Amino acid sequence: MKTITLLTDFGEKDTYVAQMKGVILSICRDANIIDITHEIIPQNIEEGAFLLMNTVSFFPKNTIHVAVVDPGVGTDRRGIVIETEDFKLVGPDNGLLIPSAKKYSRFRVFEITNQNYLLPSKTHTFHGRDVFAPVAAYLAQDTDIENVGEEIHDYVDLDIWMGEIKEDRIVGKIMHIDRFGNAITNIEGKTILEHLEYDNRVLISVESREYEMPFVKSYGFVGKGEKLLTIGGNGFLEI
Repeated sequence: MKTITLLTDFGEKDTYVAQMKGVILSICRDANIIDITHEIIPQNIEEGAFLLMNTVSFFPKNTIHVAVVDPGVGTDRRGIVIETEDFKLVGPDNGLLIPSAKKYSRFRVFEITNQNYLLPSKTHTFHGRDVFAPVAAYLAQDTDIENVGEEIHDYVDLDIWMGEIKEDRIVGKIMHIDRFGNAITNIEGKTILEHLEYDNRVLISVESREYEMPFVKSYGFVGKGEKLLTIGGNGFLEI
C-alpha cells in the first residue's frame, strides 16, 4: 500500500479535496491518502512550500506528496513530478515543491506531458483533480517516473529565506499562524540559541509595534495569555 499525501489551499468547505481523493482511489484502490492540510492561505505559495518542507520527512519512504497551491493554473505553467531518494512530489512548477526537494543533495524534476496519465476530461481550472491526482495514483502503482514526461532543469526555483543576523538583531518573517495563534517564523532555532539563553527577555518588533517577552523552553513557562518566544516542534522560532 502506497501513501499519498495532500496539501492544498482548497479549504474544507467545498468538494475539491474529495474529488481529488476520488480520482486517486479510482486508479489506485488501496492508496493510503493522508491530508497534510487544506488551509494554506489562498495562493500563498511560500506558506505552502514552508509547511510541506517541514512535513515530508515524517512520512515513510516512497510516500508520494501532492501539493496544490496554484494561482497559475490553466496558463503555460507546467506540471511537474520530483523524485528524491526518499519520496516523490507532484504539483505545479511554481516553486511550491522545490524547498522539500532541496532537503536532498540530488533530485530529478520531470515535466508532466504524457496525456495517458491525466483525466480525459482535463479542465483549465482544476489541475489538482485532473492532472496531479491521477499522476500520483499511477506513480503509486509503480509507474516509472520517466513515463510521465521528460526530465527538465529549468524548473521554477524557490528558496525559503531562513532569517538573518543584522548587527544587534535577528531579522525574520512570520511564515504561518497555527490554530493556537502561534506565529511561526523562518528563524531557525539553532540561530536563536547561538545568541540567546532561556529566560532572557527579548524586544520584538512586528510591523512597527514593539513587544517585550521572555524566551522560554515551552508554553507552560508563562501565565495564561502571556506573550512568549519559544522554539517550536519544527525547529523554528515562534511568537
